[in-house]
Amino acid sequence: MSDRHIKVVLLIQELAAKFIQHEANTDPLITVTSANASPDFKNVTIFITTIPDGKEEDALVFLKRSGKDMRGYIKERTNLKVIPHIDFAVDYGERHRQHIDTIVRDIEDEKLS
Repeated sequence: MSDRHIKVVLLIQELAAKFIQHEANTDPLITVTSANASPDFKNVTIFITTIPDGKEEDALVFLKRSGKDMRGYIKERTNLKVIPHIDFAVDYGERHRQHIDTIVRDIEDEKLS
């Protein structure tokens, strides 16, 4: 990936996080973990996690319903020629990492006991 591609993806990720912070309820708490853009910037996938676990579907419903507003938010705050279509996905990799961390802590606690 080029430096420009990385900068644009990070900018969109940051703006998406700010939009969610201002527009979403705190139940569930939605966290943007990463973003991925197509080479032509026409499509972006924003990956999220939620607290508490199991509320991902509620978050995705809100985000898909708010996609047009988020595009407008990004358009107002950038000078991008192409405002991408935004899709949302649950970051299961982050969920698995958190689960592994919990297992490792439990094993370490057992060794100390």
